[in-house]
Amino acid sequence: MNNIGKKPISELGYNFIPKEYIPKGKNEYYLRNIQNRSGIKYRKLTAHEIEVLVKNDNSSDDWNKVLVSKAFNPQLVKDCKFYGLVRIGKLEPFFHEFNNLRMQVGLYNSTIISCDLGDNVALDNVNYISHYIIGNDVMLANVNEICTTSHSKFGNGIIKEGENESVRIWMELCNENGGRSVMPFNGMQPGDAYLWAKYRDHDKLMQKFREFTEKKFDRQRGYYGKIGDRTVIKNCGILKDVWIGSDAYLKGANKLKNLTINSSPEEKTQIGEGCELVNGIIGFGCRIFYGVKAVRFILASNSQLKYGARLINSYLGDNSTISCCEVLNSLIFPAHEQHHNNSFLCAALVMGQSNMAAGATIGSNHNSRGADGELQAERGFWPGLCVSLKHNSKFATFTLIAKGDYPYELNIPVPFSLIRNDESKDQLTVMPAYWFMYNMYALGRNEKKYAVRDIRTDKTQELEYDFLAPDSVNEIFDALQLLQKFTANAFAKKVKKNIAEKDLYKTGAQLLDHTPETADKLEILAEGFENSDRKVQLVKAVRAYRIYKELVMYYGVSQLIRFIDRNKPGNWQDLKQSLPFHSRRETWRNIGGQLLPVTPLDSLIKNVETGKIRNWDEVHHFYIKCSKLYPEQKFNHAFASLAEIANIRKPEDFTKKVFRKLILQATDTKGWMTKEVFESRSKDYFNEFRKMMYGSQKEMDSVIGKLSDNTFIAQQQEEYSGFKNRAHELIRQFQ
Repeated sequence: MNNIGKKPISELGYNFIPKEYIPKGKNEYYLRNIQNRSGIKYRKLTAHEIEVLVKNDNSSDDWNKVLVSKAFNPQLVKDCKFYGLVRIGKLEPFFHEFNNLRMQVGLYNSTIISCDLGDNVALDNVNYISHYIIGNDVMLANVNEICTTSHSKFGNGIIKEGENESVRIWMELCNENGGRSVMPFNGMQPGDAYLWAKYRDHDKLMQKFREFTEKKFDRQRGYYGKIGDRTVIKNCGILKDVWIGSDAYLKGANKLKNLTINSSPEEKTQIGEGCELVNGIIGFGCRIFYGVKAVRFILASNSQLKYGARLINSYLGDNSTISCCEVLNSLIFPAHEQHHNNSFLCAALVMGQSNMAAGATIGSNHNSRGADGELQAERGFWPGLCVSLKHNSKFATFTLIAKGDYPYELNIPVPFSLIRNDESKDQLTVMPAYWFMYNMYALGRNEKKYAVRDIRTDKTQELEYDFLAPDSVNEIFDALQLLQKFTANAFAKKVKKNIAEKDLYKTGAQLLDHTPETADKLEILAEGFENSDRKVQLVKAVRAYRIYKELVMYYGVSQLIRFIDRNKPGNWQDLKQSLPFHSRRETWRNIGGQLLPVTPLDSLIKNVETGKIRNWDEVHHFYIKCSKLYPEQKFNHAFASLAEIANIRKPEDFTKKVFRKLILQATDTKGWMTKEVFESRSKDYFNEFRKMMYGSQKEMDSVIGKLSDNTFIAQQQEEYSGFKNRAHELIRQFQ
């Protein structure tokens, strides 16, 4: 049976904090008084004001406990019940209007228990509101219940005095068995979640992260809920233990419990009809609409959940959208897109700039010996329609997966690839550098799109959107070696000759660089890409090898040009003296969308473990510091990559002739990429099966727009023209 307690009515609104948790010399309002920063000076009601309030069908257990501001108007309070200490700001005779909702300022038809109300609040038909601090010009209409408990945590992974550890909220990221769980906290960045979830072998680091989180919040009981200035809440069911920033808009939500909802005048957060959100933190400028269900989650700033999306035990990074889909046990970096009702994603680390197509099924077979494994995808993960993948699997940057059921675990280390399960041959087919051969338009457009959609006002972390960056270029170097090895193996098999392990890479490079026509006729098979005994064939490997080398060259030269434009060396000698010939191509990591060399990353971990970094704010300051250093660090990596691919071993190797050659090669590569942008898009205009839907060219142009009017293509052509002109200027300058 339900245990329904019975207490005297005189206690309603009082004893919010159990007596044993009130510090000596304090009362139950001590935290409330700290939280209330309105600056309003309260006074007791006059006898006349009490008379007016009673005449307007208001009641209170003790009118001496209803305090008001100097500009209080009792005529604007009707049919309300007050319990406990209630403090009310000024009430003036006008109405608020927001999105066609018009409400007279004042308090009407509501039960108000131990709350502080700011100036000119409009509150009507709120059946039950208790222990809240409400800002100025707030509008509350038709809400069943708004309340705060004395042990509220507002979505943070903490526990209060006297609570058992079992009530702590954890987010079980990346793995269904909870082995990578993190304690969520307001302000948690994707890099924080990644470091905490990834480095589980660093016991001291795990201990420090837990201490950092617990230190951000005190364990005292008695914090009130908050509704910030100009927030509008209408037609909602239950709001319990919810902290809401300013200028938020909540309409028609079913249940909001144990949440922090960040919102500001610049980045307004909205929550709409039918949503049920529990144990979560919502960033600034978010949109959550139409039947969304989310439990144990963080939604980072300027992201969206829509149309019945389910987000459970997951972190969704900034500037992302999930519509309709179910996402469980996932850590998703910024700039993620996932749509269509039949998409499904669980137990994954998806590292940004990703797009999940309809029917993509990532894991959850529920027939293994234990919980599902993990999937890890670097930036630019695009599984196509109806893709089904098996845990554990791992993918390099910008992997596109063709429609199909993939029966085995995959480890694809070559970037920009197309993966296809060829059932007719019972083999896996991998096309390295696919994007540059056949879909340059989509690759280039998405790079620009993600940058435009990054509308964060707090860009603490420098997010990388370029498809050529330290992470992808390092993978290109790894791919070049793999192509050399696999080509040599294929050649040895064809000529029935053994090649020593130490000579494989040299032989493969000789074939790919000097006799590509021979290499092109080989059946090149990969090893270690799939957990099976069947073939894994690399197609167009010779062309991919050449493209990879051109991309590294272009990456290095384009960053060199940016370096010159920043530093403006006056002559050739100044340029050479400023170049980092000492640099070596270092390993990099994607930390929540921000790329970091491993050396400073290792220093961060060491400094946390030794106590030199003492809290999350200092961790975030480290991100900011690295963001400022990123252009220089990226250039050092780019120049080291250029020197490696162009065989520049010492400063004397970098002559004016070499500089001119590299500049011209990069210009040719930029021109080829620009041409491929046009060619890959033009296929949609000249393919007969695309054109058959239209009765005339004019109809087609009116529906999808003219190819000649495509703004992205025009932008790319303009960039190429600027790149070419600048290249020739530099050649002339440094003759």
